[in-house]
Amino acid sequence: MRLLGPDTTKRLLDRIVPVPGIRRMLLNGQNIPLVVPYGPARGAKNETNLRKSIEIAGNIVDLHVQVGTVTLEIEDRSVIDQIRAICDDFFVDFPCYVQEGKFMKTQPSLVDYAKYGPGADPSIIGLVDPKRKEQPSIIHPHGDRVCGGCEL
Repeated sequence: MRLLGPDTTKRLLDRIVPVPGIRRMLLNGQNIPLVVPYGPARGAKNETNLRKSIEIAGNIVDLHVQVGTVTLEIEDRSVIDQIRAICDDFFVDFPCYVQEGKFMKTQPSLVDYAKYGPGADPSIIGLVDPKRKEQPSIIHPHGDRVCGGCEL
């Protein structure tokens, strides 16, 4: 699997986020830690240009991962053709795959309840990592609500 850098991720999301019909978005990939987790430099600050903030639809998103998978929850199947066209136009040097299926939870789980309580925002259901301290990043393009997070 190829992993995207922050600038490439920004360019891709700038094309995908404005598409009407996207409810939620989840970015998955290799974690980029703040400190070196093992080896001779263990505990030292991780000097990398891969962990940075990007601006998407006027919102600042802190990338904590090197993006490898973008998972979208859409309102209806008509959006898939638009997403496929964007991906085919964007990824010309290497292949990408647009798959259909159910890849996100739609009902709150015990972890969602424990993390956010009974009045949890429906846009973050199923996107919870119980170990993560920070809240997920929420992107609001043109008044629509799209949930995007990095290593939730």
